[in-house]
Amino acid sequence: MSISVKGIVKQYGAQKALDHVSFEIGKREVVGFLGPNGAGKSTMMKILTCFVPPTEGDAVVCGYDTRTKSMDVRRRVGYLPEHNPLYLDLYVREHLDFVAGVHGLSDRSARVRRMIERVGLGPEQHKRVGQLSKGYRQRVGLAQALIHDPEVLILDEPTSGLDPNQLVDIRALIKELGREKTVMLSTHIMQEVEAICDRVIIIDKGRIVADDTARSLRSRQREMEVLEVEFDRAPAANELLNLPGVRQARLKDGHRWLIAHDAGTDARPAIFEFAVEQGLKVLGMQKSERGLEEVFKELTKR
Repeated sequence: MSISVKGIVKQYGAQKALDHVSFEIGKREVVGFLGPNGAGKSTMMKILTCFVPPTEGDAVVCGYDTRTKSMDVRRRVGYLPEHNPLYLDLYVREHLDFVAGVHGLSDRSARVRRMIERVGLGPEQHKRVGQLSKGYRQRVGLAQALIHDPEVLILDEPTSGLDPNQLVDIRALIKELGREKTVMLSTHIMQEVEAICDRVIIIDKGRIVADDTARSLRSRQREMEVLEVEFDRAPAANELLNLPGVRQARLKDGHRWLIAHDAGTDARPAIFEFAVEQGLKVLGMQKSERGLEEVFKELTKR
């Protein structure tokens, strides 16, 4: 087991940032750690990387307790925090060489070259870090987290500031790293979680509210189901709302509607009958796939 968290509590004065949090992450698992702002994500990551101690409970990384064996943990963990700490006056190669020296690496030059190539810093490697765009600074932070070849990667908003092309590259890199390392990442981009992660842990108000695969979370029972229906011309929304079991009706685009109805009921016959009565043609009808974003909103309603 790469990460084992049992009964972690973190108290800041009267505020309880983490409230008896427990989970385990196995080797070579890519796990998305999600939650609203202030839910406790960054606090949990800081505990796992030995930046802050827990008030109660135990956190073990690669077999080492974060309180009593912090140096052993740090040698085995690569960490990219939300606010990426970089030496802006250093050149990219100089910065990475310094970090390699801090880790006591003997093959510093080779490691720096490999990291520059792996995270796509080649075109910018001769610039000062302070001259880089936010996206390239994120790449420097990722290279810094990887340079000592850690067993566990903890990434807090790793794709913040990247353009769409850079997103594709970094997501592919994280997915590739997951084949050889344990990866725990925090993000607010749900498509990123579905594209990268094997598993999702959702935290809200300091407590774990879900721990499952993205597919399993999407298929959880809900009060309403949604049909996407395309007519040849637009009916009035209030007419659709009069259909039995229909709770909501929203125009998506053109003449396509999203019609939410009670879960466990089949609204299709009523919609077809309605279309015949109104002289409408149904050009298409399909069940709308439930997204992880919708599940996230349901689980973290304030």
